[in-house]
Parts: sequence; C-alpha cells; structure tokens
Amino acid sequence: MSKAKVLVTGIIPEQGLKELKETFDVFYDPEIETRDWILKHLKEYDGLLLMGTKADKELIDAGSNLKIITANGVGFDHIDIDYAKSKGIVVSNCPTGVRVPTAEMTFALILATVRRLYLYDKIVRSGNWVDVSEQQYMGMSLQGKTLGVYGMGRIGSEVAKFCQALGMNVIYNDPHRLDEELEQKLGVKYVDFDTLIKEADVITLHAPALPSTTGVFNSEVFDKMKDTAYIVNAARGVLIKQADLIDALKNGKIAGAGLDVFETEPNIPEELRKLDNVIMSPHAGTGTLEARTAIAEEASKNLISYLKDGKPLNQVNK
Repeated sequence: MSKAKVLVTGIIPEQGLKELKETFDVFYDPEIETRDWILKHLKEYDGLLLMGTKADKELIDAGSNLKIITANGVGFDHIDIDYAKSKGIVVSNCPTGVRVPTAEMTFALILATVRRLYLYDKIVRSGNWVDVSEQQYMGMSLQGKTLGVYGMGRIGSEVAKFCQALGMNVIYNDPHRLDEELEQKLGVKYVDFDTLIKEADVITLHAPALPSTTGVFNSEVFDKMKDTAYIVNAARGVLIKQADLIDALKNGKIAGAGLDVFETEPNIPEELRKLDNVIMSPHAGTGTLEARTAIAEEASKNLISYLKDGKPLNQVNK
C-alpha cells in the first residue's frame, strides 16, 4: 500500500517532523512553497501541516484530495473550518505544545511591562540615567495585586500559576466557567467581565479570535479600567481595538501594555511604536526551539492518527 502524502508549509524545525517522515511521504521545502506553488500542487496531498499561509476557500478547493489540515499551533482563525467541514476535511490544532512557552512569554511581558523595562532600557542605551526615587519613573510591584485573566484555558491557567508564585490574587472571566472544585484547586475566582476590567491591576488575554471576542477590549473598556492598570496580550491581536489602545496609552487611561500580537501585524503603527509605556514582541510566544519542535511533533501526531488510524485528534471542526 502506498504511503499517504503530506505537505508541510512554513518554517518548521525538522527534528519535529521525524516521526511524520518515517510514517508518510512528506514534502517540505519552505524555499519554494509560495502560496502559488501550494495552490498548484496541493491536489497531490492527503494531509496538510499548515503554517504561514491562509487555508481559505481557494486553498481548500485546491486540495481536492485533502483529508486533514492541522494548524501548526493552537490558533485556527486562518483556516475556514466550516468550509473545510463541508468538504469533509478534518481540521485540527496543537493546544498542548503552545501552553507553557506562551505562558512564559506572557509572564515575561507582564514583568517587563509593570517594571517598565522598555523605558529603562531605552534610557540607559541612550547614555542617560534616571533616579527611580522619582515617582514618575517607578514601576509597579506585583505582590498583592490582582491579575485578571480573560480566557481561563490551558495557557491562562498556567499564567495564573506563575503570577500566584509572586503573590498575586487571580480573578477570571470566561464564557465557560470552571467547576467549583477546579476553581479551588487553581486558586482562582470567577467574576463577570465588568468586574474583571474594573478590579484587575493587570489584565492578560487568552481567548481565541471569534466574532464574540473581536474588539472586545476597546475605548469603553479602557475607560473602565484603573488608570494604574496594565494590559497584556499574547493571544490574538484582534481582541484589542488597536486605535483605542493607542489612545488609552497616550492619554493615561491605562498605565501600559505588553503586546506579542497586533490587530495589524506585521504592520505596527508608528504611533504605537513611539510610546514609552508599551513593550512589544513579534508574535514570538512560541519562539523557542523546544516549543516549535514540540508543536511540530503534536501536529505530526494529529496527521498520523487520522491518516493512519482514522482517529481525529484535537479536531476543531466537529
């Protein structure tokens, strides 16, 4: 019996593809895999490990023999999952490999933001110095402060654990409330959205990009937050209305922001780049060799389980 054929797109650590290559006929050459190339050749493949391009209707139609698409990560808003379902194509994601590295990045952004590391680094690199005895240059300590988690899934729970180690209290809001026993185990308290944004000293976002979450953090929300509060986003850029955030940061409605994702990435407005009360990174939440290898291995398992055994793992379009 001939092996199933799998196309891998984007830049993936090859050590994470070892089992996939041992099991199937795998094609992976990021130097030639432009979108046009993918559209031309996708009909030859049974499975697609997707990174770096959109699986819209055009691409899905080009994959006339596709049986499964797996995102190389937890996010799948770049895949038309409903259209794929209508074509009988399973769509899966990789929720496990991203959990700890994205939580690490979030925690790093929280610390860097509240301790104003971007401003300090900029001042010292310019050859200047400041006296942090002056209140205008002080940051905020996290011990005893309240962390507000918007989206208490795997990553949000991990971030909560990191912040609790520094003595933070944790409240959360999520459309799917945890059961009481799990809340007690995690040491977190459920609150409604309005309470979350009013009480939190730091708000960290961990929700998917959905119609219900797009632009949920906007001028109305920033007006209700404490003017000493910070917001951190390592989830999806569209959760925040970028223009409203810029206005809130410029006018002191909130104290600062830590951003790994952006509404308009990779094009970041100059207005945002010029601000001293925001620290930014280039969608690098899983940007470690260990993380990217683990994600590629998880994506490989999705493909192997379905194409070899007919068992979908991590399916998002049931």
